[in-house]
Amino acid sequence: MTGRDRKNSIKALFGGDILPAGPERAPETKSLPGAETPAVPGRASSGAVKAMGLTLSSITREAEEARALRQALEEGERIVSLDTGRIDVSFVSDRLSDEERDDPDFLALVESMRENGQQVPILVRPSPAAGGAGEGEGRYQVAYGHRRLKAAHRLGIKVKAIVRPLTDDELVLAQGKENAERRNLSFIERALFAHTLVGRGFERRLVCDALTVQKSELSRLLQVAEAVPFRFIRAIGPAPKAGRERWMALGTLFSNGNGAEIEKAADETTSERFAAAASDERFQMLFDRLLRPAQKAPVVAEEKIVRADGALLATVERKGRAVRLSFAKDVDPAFIAALTGRLREDYAVFLAEKAGRD
Repeated sequence: MTGRDRKNSIKALFGGDILPAGPERAPETKSLPGAETPAVPGRASSGAVKAMGLTLSSITREAEEARALRQALEEGERIVSLDTGRIDVSFVSDRLSDEERDDPDFLALVESMRENGQQVPILVRPSPAAGGAGEGEGRYQVAYGHRRLKAAHRLGIKVKAIVRPLTDDELVLAQGKENAERRNLSFIERALFAHTLVGRGFERRLVCDALTVQKSELSRLLQVAEAVPFRFIRAIGPAPKAGRERWMALGTLFSNGNGAEIEKAADETTSERFAAAASDERFQMLFDRLLRPAQKAPVVAEEKIVRADGALLATVERKGRAVRLSFAKDVDPAFIAALTGRLREDYAVFLAEKAGRD
């Protein structure tokens, strides 16, 4: 690192200004405030320009780490390294993706941490289940940084974390604040996050603050989460391109249905074709399936065969080309066995006669 670069990092640590850096950022710093940078006009890159870009990217990552360090120091906290096995997830999930499944950027995050280390710490609190154990013992619960935690676990390394005693309300606000700054949670992930919080008894005002939404938008989020059964939401996944209007339309299909939608959705979401598709494609497949009118069941024609005394002997059901013969319960089993044998013989004679006529 040059003297100028080192000076910038020190200034960042103690509140100074940071010199502008290039637009390229490490995957794990894209979610931080100020992650959006103005577009730079394209131009032919020489080896020297490319090297300068890599240097600026390195400075940017160092600056982000310095900001995190500065904030921790200002709040009297310190960054520690924790075993990932001692950290539990938040009590409210905010993502439907699972590592690289439906999250194509996860592998890029893993490689970034493999090559450059973890630049930004996660936030955890002493686990309530562990009785508030300190940093040296017990378990912890993550407030934000779930993807970085999973990436560290994948790499088999300890994760850098800030340990802060948080109430449930403070954890929810911290988790929601990071989500708002990340701006990459899909509509349905935000809907489930809100629905879970309301279901756990959190005030709607706090939920609005955590998601940075108005009451009207919160109502729409809750409406969709309540209308679409969770098992089908889980099967679809985050569906980042399916926004509010399409999810509300899907919810309407479930709400206005007569129960047949559940059966059609269950059939669609358990197919191999559905499982192999991407999340947005899965949404569209289920949406199209629910819009498709149900096929009418074939008409069943029934004929009763009675005995000489008028009692029921058998029932013949015709459904399309299929024919079913059902005997009454009091019919002698020996008769049924004899008739079965006769059927084989008579059918063989019938086929022979038919072949002779042809």
